[in-house]
Amino acid sequence: MRRTGGFRSASVRFAIGYAVLFSASAVLFLSVIWWGTAGLIERQVEASVAADARALSERWTDGGLSALALTIEDRLEDNVDDDAIYLLVDPHGQHVAGNLPSWPADVAMSNVWYQLSVRRAGARGVAEVQGFDLPGGYRLLVGRDVRGRAMLRRLLTDLLLWAWIMITALALGGALLVRSMFRRMISQIARTTTAVAHGDMTRRMPLHGRGNELDEVAEAINEMLDRIARLMDGVKQVSNAIAHDLRTPITRARAQLEYAALHGKDEVTLRCAIEDGVADLDNITAVFEALLRIAQIEAGSRRSAFASFDLIPVLRDIAELYEPAADEHEIKVVMRLPEHLPFYGDRSMIQQAVSNLLDNAIKFSPHGGSITVASAVGPNLGMEGGPAGRVATIAISDEGMGMSEADIARASDRFFRADSARNTPGSGLGLSLVQAIVQLHGGTMQFSRRDPGLTVRMQLPLPTARGKTVGANMKQDSPQPHSGDSSPVVISAP
Repeated sequence: MRRTGGFRSASVRFAIGYAVLFSASAVLFLSVIWWGTAGLIERQVEASVAADARALSERWTDGGLSALALTIEDRLEDNVDDDAIYLLVDPHGQHVAGNLPSWPADVAMSNVWYQLSVRRAGARGVAEVQGFDLPGGYRLLVGRDVRGRAMLRRLLTDLLLWAWIMITALALGGALLVRSMFRRMISQIARTTTAVAHGDMTRRMPLHGRGNELDEVAEAINEMLDRIARLMDGVKQVSNAIAHDLRTPITRARAQLEYAALHGKDEVTLRCAIEDGVADLDNITAVFEALLRIAQIEAGSRRSAFASFDLIPVLRDIAELYEPAADEHEIKVVMRLPEHLPFYGDRSMIQQAVSNLLDNAIKFSPHGGSITVASAVGPNLGMEGGPAGRVATIAISDEGMGMSEADIARASDRFFRADSARNTPGSGLGLSLVQAIVQLHGGTMQFSRRDPGLTVRMQLPLPTARGKTVGANMKQDSPQPHSGDSSPVVISAP
């Protein structure tokens, strides 16, 4: 198996994408926090300066220069955080009140924010200030020392940077973990499918029992492999059966033709040999036609022929068709059918299935016995693998030799014939064809042992309209099970 590495590996690309997305999300989140916090502090400073300016302007209006100077001094004394900046100068730029020695040269315009370096009490700091013009040429400067804000911003920046580094480390660790999980899952699938591709049909995906998505994928793959194994076993069995069952008629036809070619003395002998050979070849052709018909039905191509029809006339016509053959064996055909049974499906396919079951029943019923053809409508009684909702049941019962439990389990296998039926004509494809038709209609086929005989039931789902099941009111009950009936064996779609 070719291995891929580096950026060509899907697990590496997935892990890198996860880490990049996680880190980018962290950067975006931390940036929002940083800008939000810094903006809040800045807005608080501006709001505090604006409030001070309004209050001092009102004080100037009420008390004049002396009242304003006194208020500035009081505020400086009450400033616990020691971050307030005030300066009042006269028209000549001389200091009147405040904690700055002189008017800053950079502050040239009023009502405009300035950020400048100031020296207060022998210490240098950074301040945000705003100047205001007062009547008489006086000027007022109000601001806040934002050195603490700058320190807080640097602290916040360092904190968020370290947080981003730790988040990135966690993202890388998570990416490695995701890559490991991804590679483990893909490697398990690759190993299993590679083993199956090399002929190990017993290899399956391991289940961890957690019930998560990985177990669901493993169960789906295992179910697929089980179905493939069953299909391959079926193909193998069919191939072996074809080789075994067709070898005899082909060999017989060849021997007859070869004998006629070597020892035929007249036209009558040659004609008889040719007719016998043609009959054997016709039987072989019929087997292949049956196989092709089963394959066509299993492929679902016949669903295009589905239509609504009444099932009861179809059953009556088939039973009447087989009555002469039953009379030859002194077998009585009993019909227990309702008056109507609306159904949706392929009429010819249903006719074929019922015909095969009746043919088998007549073939294996003793002289003087009886065959019952019954139909009923009712809810599905919870048979495992059976269709949900309301179903139409078609039952064919006979009084023949029956089948063992082991034979019932393989009854619908292609070319399977029970030991008791080896001496009867047939190819072993009749029940396989019936099973394919039942599966085409979404139903199940059930076998029930009787004493004596066998009952074969086809459970077919009824169509629905506007959310309600379409069915028929039965005026006649379906036949009661024989006292010797055993539990039915259900054969459903794989």
